[in-house]
Amino acid sequence: MASLQSSFAVLYTTPKPRNSAFMKPSRARVSCNGGESGGGRLDRRNMLFGLGGLYGASSLVGGRKAEADPLQPPDISFCDHEGTTTTVSGRVVHLDTDCCPPDRSERPMEVMSTRTPTSRFFSFEPTASLLPRRLYTFQPLTVSPPFTDKVEEHMFPLIPETPRVRPAAHRMTPEYLAKYKLAIQKMKELDTTDPDDPRGFTQQANVHCAYCNGPYDQVGFPNLDIQVHNSWIFFPFHRWYLYFFERICGELIGDPTFALPYWNWDHPDGMYMPKPFTEAYSPLYDCNRNQTHWGDALVDLYLFDEGASVDANLNQMQQEMIVQGDTALNFMGTPYRAGDPPHGVPLGGTSERGSHIALHVWTGNPQNPFHENMGNFYSSGRDPLFYCHHANVDRMWTIRNDLHPTVPSIDDPDFLNAAFLFYNEKKKLVKVKVSDCLNYKNMGYEYEASDISPWLNYVPPRREIPANVQELAKTAQATKQAFPATLAETIRVDVAKPSKGKADEVLVIEGIVTYSNDELIGFDVYVNDDENSKDGPVSPERAGGFTQIPHRSRTAEAPSDLRIVLTELYKNINIADDDDIVVVTVVSRYNGGAVTIGGIKILPRVPAA
Repeated sequence: MASLQSSFAVLYTTPKPRNSAFMKPSRARVSCNGGESGGGRLDRRNMLFGLGGLYGASSLVGGRKAEADPLQPPDISFCDHEGTTTTVSGRVVHLDTDCCPPDRSERPMEVMSTRTPTSRFFSFEPTASLLPRRLYTFQPLTVSPPFTDKVEEHMFPLIPETPRVRPAAHRMTPEYLAKYKLAIQKMKELDTTDPDDPRGFTQQANVHCAYCNGPYDQVGFPNLDIQVHNSWIFFPFHRWYLYFFERICGELIGDPTFALPYWNWDHPDGMYMPKPFTEAYSPLYDCNRNQTHWGDALVDLYLFDEGASVDANLNQMQQEMIVQGDTALNFMGTPYRAGDPPHGVPLGGTSERGSHIALHVWTGNPQNPFHENMGNFYSSGRDPLFYCHHANVDRMWTIRNDLHPTVPSIDDPDFLNAAFLFYNEKKKLVKVKVSDCLNYKNMGYEYEASDISPWLNYVPPRREIPANVQELAKTAQATKQAFPATLAETIRVDVAKPSKGKADEVLVIEGIVTYSNDELIGFDVYVNDDENSKDGPVSPERAGGFTQIPHRSRTAEAPSDLRIVLTELYKNINIADDDDIVVVTVVSRYNGGAVTIGGIKILPRVPAA
């Protein structure tokens, strides 16, 4: 960590109005040298070094306020060009990166110029920090019709009789692939021919950075960041993001039927990095990926230390899509309203914290100290594979709704009326609402069918003989004596059950407090784990886990409760009919000494209303 600290200047800044006279260029990353990877490109508050806790966590999230308070779209005229920050050892660190959208203020079209790199490589001062220095020349800029900062309400075009069909990436036809490459190539060409065109690839990548790394404040709440992760707006925001990215691709190649591909990582046939993305000199290629994960390397949806397996991936999918993601809030994430501080990872939904984050980490470059590009939220949009990955994340949302047709959806007005701003394919700035994207078919696209039966019908391993819980209890502490406690060492406690044997119950890990936001912290939870058990992601006794990804929070995060549904687990461990206690083991995976648990209990499960 000392080397990180020496590479950054620690600044404490507040957002300030944009001023074209001091506007910084957008920085498209090109270096693949892990040792010289751009020290100024780090945002450790969103560093994706671990898998989000799989199971639902509840925190002290306030109920509905008397007045409506949906998240409002940002005022982009107050985007802070120097506001992308991180936390290192508890200190706010300013980053030399600009995620703000293009600025038209005081910049007449006829005098605009573009900064064009003279080389595709960074140069470094040998005694300086790792902040890259790019060399620029200035060239006259001729642009297409100007973009506008005037906000309009988004109006859907007429729904086509034949929707755009998003294909599985591993089944792309040569004709489709050529069209897809052309669309990304044209986007990237705008980075040099018209870098302020909001449809350019770098400008589109910056959209993700601006909404999750600090440049935007919530309207009416100065110094309170907008964060589109770890809450119920995660899925809607990214659906809109892909919608406009897709339409921009179609506009640039003159094909309104164009649709983005999806990375079918939930099926064994698609559990590999799609080959077209690994071809050097292709517009789909990104040098900042884990190059050991090309070819036959199996994706790892759990990020288990001992390596990936198809069974572990299928088990992960079944858990996040069916077993634990059985209610709308469990799957989507907790409420996030205007005035709320940014949420930590545990408050996101099961899919976001699970397969979504796992693929970000798995794809990012481990030789890059900040895991760019996919391994860090601020840089992930720079990799074309990001949009392919998120297309499958969006597909999971559509599938989950089909799997749970009778489960009530979220009808809270603060969810439905949350809003964002995007530039559309005509370079117009439009306002969109969550409520308008809930029916994806109204947005004119659908997904090519892929088989979900491998994870839908996956049968996890089950014990033949129940554990002798009375013998296990002899090695466990009583809960009252055990807590509060850190996880510097493994904790093993006996916990009373409301009902004997198999029952519909919930395990609650209470009062989780982490003492360092910039560290990866995680633990696993096992029930009736004995000498016959095998630790791992498909162990019958594994109930769930908690993982905090490094992040920045301006205010202290409230203690949170991890809630794990035990109904299916009781079947898997073949719990004895007369057992009225279980033994719960909590094992640290990362930095256990930086987390405290307040208690553990089991409650009857209350069905969702």
